Amino acid sequence: MTTTISRRSFIKGGIAACAVAASGIPVSASGADKNKQIATLLDIGKCIGCGACVEACSEINAGKFPEPKKPFPKMYPDRVKAEDWSGKKDVNDRLTPYNWLYIQSADVTINGEEKTITIPRRCMHCTNPPCVKLCPWGSAKQLENGISRIDPDLCLGGAKCKEVCPWEIPQRQTGTGLYLDILPAFAGNGVMYKCDRCYNRISEGKLPACIEVCPENVQTIGPRDEIIKKAHALAKETNGYIYGENENGGTNTIYVSPVPFDVLNKAIETGKGKPHLKAVADSMEKANNLVAAMAIAPIAGIAAAVGTFYKHSRKENEVNKDEQK
Repeated sequence: MTTTISRRSFIKGGIAACAVAASGIPVSASGADKNKQIATLLDIGKCIGCGACVEACSEINAGKFPEPKKPFPKMYPDRVKAEDWSGKKDVNDRLTPYNWLYIQSADVTINGEEKTITIPRRCMHCTNPPCVKLCPWGSAKQLENGISRIDPDLCLGGAKCKEVCPWEIPQRQTGTGLYLDILPAFAGNGVMYKCDRCYNRISEGKLPACIEVCPENVQTIGPRDEIIKKAHALAKETNGYIYGENENGGTNTIYVSPVPFDVLNKAIETGKGKPHLKAVADSMEKANNLVAAMAIAPIAGIAAAVGTFYKHSRKENEVNKDEQK
């Protein structure tokens, strides 16, 4: 249903929202308190590649998936191409707006024996996520527990989050989101999607779906400092290797592997929607990113406030129309 919000009320409410946002303290370029963040440890030596986690992720998050409107608006400039996965919802061998978790495989040699290693891949949930700190619209957020998520009601699909993500995790779906109501020909062309680590289930004291269904207990979730200790203990016990403790300044997705990650990276298929396993320096330590984050913070806060006002106004209009029927 298309709703109409008067220009006068939008501007009036938007100015008020801006005033509130501008009066607050800008978001810091530093990460949330790592002591309060939760992390997951993935013992990929246990993973059998059954895909139960992939299916559970799709089922539990189906209500969050996009429902695009067609035909898509023509974009100007036309270099911004439409990205439509609505007819390919069953694709599960890479990340898409409808598939936030998939299984990578690597054929390697361990102690002279050929073996296939399978690796569940999703958002790394960085402790100081560039996708959040460099989002110009304030639609990417980091919760106090370290989970990073994209608010689909505020995202304009500009893909800055994907550009600054070392693994290029977020994926775009055209024809959905706020841009259709505001600037359908000039805005970001959709909404970006990625794993939100079942933040709503965690808030209810439940496990993320991928952890709950795993038959091999591949994943362990808990406070990050405890997970790091467990990762080191497991690596010592198995002569294994750790990935995620320091990558991009540290992540909340910690892998332990029986083979070095540079070996795994050479053996996996990488590319669009298929992230690598290379060593990654801390991108938020770079001076240009730090300056950009501090400059963007107040602007993003204002943009998010205006977007939130618009979202609430639209919902109120829909409720009023339903009541008038």
